[in-house]
Amino acid sequence: MNGTGSVDYLALAPILAAAAGVVAVLVADLVLPLAHRVVVWWVGVAGAGAALAASLALALAGEHRTVFCTPAGTLPGGVPAGPSCSYVVDRFTTYLLVLLSAAAVIALLLAAATAPREVPAGEYTLLVLASLAGGLTLVGARDLITLVVGLETLTLPTYVLVALRRGDRRSTEAGVKFLLVSVTASAIMLLGMALVYGLTGSVYLDRIAVALAGRSELHDLPLVPAAMVLVLAGFGFKVTLVPFHWWAPDVYSGAPVPVAAYLATVSKAAGVGGLLLVILGAFGGYGVVWGPVLAVLAAASMTIGNLVALRQDDAVRLLAWSSVAHAGYLIAPLGVAGSAGGRAVLDVAVPATLGYLALYVTVNLGAFACVIAAGRTSIGGLRGLARSNPWLAGALAFFLIGLAGLPPGLAGLVAKVVIFRATLLGGLGWLAVVIAVNSVIGLAYYLRFAAALFRSQPEGAVERRPAAVTARVARPLAVAVGLVVVAAIVLGFAPEWVLGPASSATP
Repeated sequence: MNGTGSVDYLALAPILAAAAGVVAVLVADLVLPLAHRVVVWWVGVAGAGAALAASLALALAGEHRTVFCTPAGTLPGGVPAGPSCSYVVDRFTTYLLVLLSAAAVIALLLAAATAPREVPAGEYTLLVLASLAGGLTLVGARDLITLVVGLETLTLPTYVLVALRRGDRRSTEAGVKFLLVSVTASAIMLLGMALVYGLTGSVYLDRIAVALAGRSELHDLPLVPAAMVLVLAGFGFKVTLVPFHWWAPDVYSGAPVPVAAYLATVSKAAGVGGLLLVILGAFGGYGVVWGPVLAVLAAASMTIGNLVALRQDDAVRLLAWSSVAHAGYLIAPLGVAGSAGGRAVLDVAVPATLGYLALYVTVNLGAFACVIAAGRTSIGGLRGLARSNPWLAGALAFFLIGLAGLPPGLAGLVAKVVIFRATLLGGLGWLAVVIAVNSVIGLAYYLRFAAALFRSQPEGAVERRPAAVTARVARPLAVAVGLVVVAAIVLGFAPEWVLGPASSATP
C-alpha cells in the first residue's frame, strides 16, 4: 500500500519497462547506421521482454499494490466512500500484464524478418512498445481518467501502425478509416463517462459502484442505463463486437500482417480487460442492464462473424471475421449477469472469459505467425503449402483446428468447453445453443482453409508460390512460430496454467 505522498514504482515496473523500451528504440534508430537497423528489433524485443519479466515478478509475488490513492471521503448525497486508488496491481491486473507482454514479444518477432518497406524497424517497434505501455496502464486502471489515458495510449499508435506501408493506398485508407471510427467510438464512450461522473460525483470505479448502490434516487433515472450503454459501445469498438465491428476486416487486410496480428490479440485483450473493469468495478450492481445487452451482442457477433467468414478467400480477412466471432465467444459468459441465477455464478463467468482470452490469443497469434511466414495471404496462393514446407503447413493447420475447437488443438477445445459451461451454469441455455451452432459453422471455413494447405494446385494452374514459402523460414519467424506452437500444446494438455490463475482474477 502507499498513500498520496509516495509512488510504488514496483507496481509500475511493467509500464516503465515498456516506456524505457520506447526511449531505447528511439535512440538506437537514430544512432545506428542503416546496415545495422536489425538491432532495433532486438532492442524492442528486449523492452517487451523486460515488461514481461516485471509482470511475471509481480504475478509470482502475489502482493496487492496500489498507486495514486486518495483517502476516504463522502460522495454527493451523503454516501460514505472508503479510500480509492487510480492504479491497482492485483491478480486480475497481473494476469493481463503477463498476457499482454508475452503477446507483444511475439508480435515484435513476427515483423523482425519483413522487408523494411513493409514494416520499418524503428517505427514499428517504437509504436508497438508505446501501445503496449497504454495497454499495461489500462488493465490496472481503477478510475475513469486513468482508464481513458490507458485506452487512448493503447490506440493512438495503432493508427500509424495500420498505415505503415508507405505508398500503399490500401494501407493509408485503412489507417484513415481506423482513425475516424476510433475517434467516434472514443467520443461516445467519453460522453457515457461524463454522464457517469455527473450522476455519481466520482471518477473512481469503486466509488461509482457505491454511489449507484447507495443513492436510491438514481435507480429510476434513465440516464444511468443510457450512460452504461454508451460506455459499452466505446469498448465494443475496441473488442470488435457487432455492430461496432465493421472497420475490422478492411483495417486488418489493409494493414501489414504483423500489425493485424497485434490488433487481433494484444489490442483486443486490453480492450476486454478494460470492459471487465468497467462493468464489474463500476456497474456491478446493474448486471440486469448490461448482462442482456452483452448476451445479445455476443450472439450477433458469433453469428455474423462466422457466416461472413464462410465467404472469405483471403486469410487475413478470414481471420478478421473470425476475430469478430471470437469476440462474441469471449463476452458470452458475461451475459449471465442478466439472470437471477447468473449473478450468483458471475464468479465462474469472469474466469471463463479470462481463460478463453488467454487461449484465444495464443492460438490466434500462431495462425497469423504462420500466414506471415508463408509470405502470401490468399488462401488460393497457400494451396499446396505442405509440399514446399510441411512443417509450416502443419503448424498453420494445427492453429486453425485449434481456433475451430477440435483435437489435436486442445487449447481451442478447452476454451470452447469453458465458455459453454459458464453460460449453462448461468441459466442462458439459448446462448449455449448459439455457441454450439456457431462452433459448427466455424468448422466449415477453418477446415476448408486447413485442407487447402495439403491440396495440390489444380491441373494446368501456374505455380505461384513466393520465395518465402519455398525457402527456409527466417529465424525470428521460426522462433515465434515455435514458441507459440509449444505454448498451444502445453496449454492444451495443462489448461490449468491459465484457468487456475483466471479463477482468482476477478476484478
